[in-house]
Formats: sequence, C-alpha cells, structure tokens
Amino acid sequence: MIMVDPVSGGMAARGAARQTSAAQDGAGGQQMFAKGDFQTFLRMLTAQLKNQDPMNPMQGSDFAVQLATFSGVEQQAQTNKLLTQLTQQMGGGLGQLSDWLGREVRVAGPVWFGEKPLTLDVAPDPRADSVQLVVLTANGRELSREEIGAGRGQVDWFGRDALEAKLPDGLYQFRVESRQDGTLIGQDEVGAYSRVVEAELVPGGVQLVLEGGVTAGSDQIEAVREGVMK
Repeated sequence: MIMVDPVSGGMAARGAARQTSAAQDGAGGQQMFAKGDFQTFLRMLTAQLKNQDPMNPMQGSDFAVQLATFSGVEQQAQTNKLLTQLTQQMGGGLGQLSDWLGREVRVAGPVWFGEKPLTLDVAPDPRADSVQLVVLTANGRELSREEIGAGRGQVDWFGRDALEAKLPDGLYQFRVESRQDGTLIGQDEVGAYSRVVEAELVPGGVQLVLEGGVTAGSDQIEAVREGVMK
C-alpha cells in the first residue's frame, strides 16, 4: 500500500495552487496588455506586494513568475510600438518613395550627362535681346558658351564641342547670361532634368539619388515629369 504524507501532500497542493495562481496572474497581465491596460497591471502588482499577508508571504517562485510576466508585458509593449512605427513607415513613407523611382526631376546644379541629351529649362531675363548658355563642369569651371537667342522654355542639350564631338560622360551644370544692348543684366542657373534611381527617407524628408550618383533633397526639386525616351 502506498502511503501519502498528509503534511507534504498539503504543501504540494499549496505549491500547485500558487503556481496556478501565478500562471493566471501572468495570463491576466497579458490580457490586460492586449486591451491596452498596461498601467492597471502595474498597479495591481504593486498593490499585491503591499498587501500580502506577513504570516503567509508570497513564495519567491511565485514572485519571480509575476516579475517575469511584468517584464514580458513591458517588452511586448515596446515591440508593438516599434512594429506600429514600422507599419506606418511601410504603408506610407516607403510607398511614397516608390512614386519617385523612374521619374525625371528638374534640379539646378550638376547633373549626369551620358549617351542621351539633357533637357534644360531656360528662363533668361525677359528684357534680354541676347542670351548665352554657359556650360560648366561640376566644380564650376567654364567649358563653353553659345548664343541661344531670347525667349524661355525647354531645350535639348546634346553635349557637343566646337568640332561637334561629343563631350565626355560626366557631371555638368549650366547657367544663362542675359544681355541688353551688350550689357549683362542677369545670370541665372539653369535647371536640368535627371532620372531618379533611388529614394530614401532621411531626417527632415526624402533624399533622391539621381543618375551618376547625384543626390538631391525633395526641397531642391523644381519640377517632376514622367521618364521620357530620347
């Protein structure tokens, strides 16, 4: 016959009851967290510590379980916060970035010139009777100038030298000089269209990477158009 020690059996029963209670507390904490009531769980745990029976204090194992539950709830709250931020970024910011890819943007500054002509947007002083297009390197060294006549609008630049030979691939920038009766009355940067190959979120907005590795912030974009074949 197997004998059961009533004392040890009672202790085992109380230990099992405490473990069950701790597990229920943990489940309750997770449920409250799921409902967004994280502060309530914290207050309940604090009240339990203050009001426990001194003659029958909480066992160390039970307390450890509740602390582990508290830690888990806290970590889950932080994880959910990060996931929410990521979801918002994926749903809004990244979707917005994809709209830039493949489009052509107009910027005033160095742009990449390769096999295709560049579209320039020329806007000289309206009083001018003579307008020259000045071509410069990326660091501002003048390469050439040519008379393009008065008026404003878009023109294609094919990148040819005086002998009609193609200029090397590279970064170029442009300006127009306006003259009236031979007197210089204005100098203006010329915007050129370049294709967007990459876009990324940065503090303060969106940064675009254009052909040739040129970068431009969204606040530097003067105009946007669909990519065109030339």
